[in-house]
Amino acid sequence: MKYHFRIHAGQPEWAECIELEGCLTQGRSRTELVKNMHEALNLYLEEPESSKVIFPAPTRTPKARNIVAVEVEPGVAFALQLRQSRLRSRLTQQQAAQMLGLKSLYSYQRLERRGNPSLSTLKKVKTLFPELSLDAVLGGA
Repeated sequence: MKYHFRIHAGQPEWAECIELEGCLTQGRSRTELVKNMHEALNLYLEEPESSKVIFPAPTRTPKARNIVAVEVEPGVAFALQLRQSRLRSRLTQQQAAQMLGLKSLYSYQRLERRGNPSLSTLKKVKTLFPELSLDAVLGGA
């Protein structure tokens, strides 16, 4: 899963995510800017589990100058997709935990916060939310 930043020249250079309003950063050098874009994107998407925000999906790589694709960390991408799938299904975290056969609400909440699920949990999640794209989580789409 990759979002796109438009880089603006200046001292310091700064960049804004074109899909996520308000996600921006700056850096004193191009190297620092690239590092900061990655950090800003992941922090922006890593929202509190109580949030009801459904972020727009990344667009295909725009054909414009000064556009850089920034990959979302897999743990953040999984948590984001899981949270958004649950919200679209109008389930509470408690309901999702029960439907996945998890022992506690906390076990589910960890999945929505940079989760690192086991393969058996991934299989259950994919069954409950078939629209969740593991390819996007792993950077393939």
